[in-house]
Amino acid sequence: MPETIAIIPARAGSERVPGKNTRMLAGHPLLAYSIAAAVDSGVCNRVVVSTDSEAIAEIARDYGADVPGLRPSELATSDAHDIGFLRHAMEMWCPGEDDQLWVILRPTSPLRAGNTVEQAHRKLVDLDWADSIRALRPVAEHPSKMWRYDPATCEASTYIPGQTAFNGPISQQEPLFVQASSLEIVRRKPALEHNSIAGASVAGFVMPESESHDINTAHDWIVLEHLVAENPDVLPRARKVL
Repeated sequence: MPETIAIIPARAGSERVPGKNTRMLAGHPLLAYSIAAAVDSGVCNRVVVSTDSEAIAEIARDYGADVPGLRPSELATSDAHDIGFLRHAMEMWCPGEDDQLWVILRPTSPLRAGNTVEQAHRKLVDLDWADSIRALRPVAEHPSKMWRYDPATCEASTYIPGQTAFNGPISQQEPLFVQASSLEIVRRKPALEHNSIAGASVAGFVMPESESHDINTAHDWIVLEHLVAENPDVLPRARKVL
């Protein structure tokens, strides 16, 4: 079994939901639930948090994660690409063999379960053609119902040129999926060679819809609190170790 590193990116400068990575949810900071999922999966040899904040680093260590150092500030901006923090961790903190696997677990998807991480990990290990595996969920709004609109002329044209599926029921459309930010796993060698968290060949993993909720807006947080209030067991069991 290849060595597997879980990496949890948690920069300090969230703009739409300030402080979201450490915001308290059901008695624990949001970050703690991704650490718990990594541990619960049983496949991660090491759980590393990549952050530019010493305060976040301290919280991560309290919950059992390894924080070897702080991420450089240029890799922690709102427009920084994900491969930046991943390469930094690979090259500075976690040397390994070409087949080393990196599990990216974003704190903004706290409902993802350890068992789901283990299933995706097993699938990628079995698919020797794939550089990575990426979480998917069914689209909420199908592209066949999307339009472009020209405010100058009021002309509307279908997003998919020439298609007329907008007149038909969704049940008759091709099932399509959108990437979920809750889980990605990539092999070390192709990530570095292609400078990409996906590599060149991507396998899909359809996430349980209940585990795909992502926090990007204040409304997302309200929905999350409601889901947890309805059923606290949807969260991984976070626990302090220090």
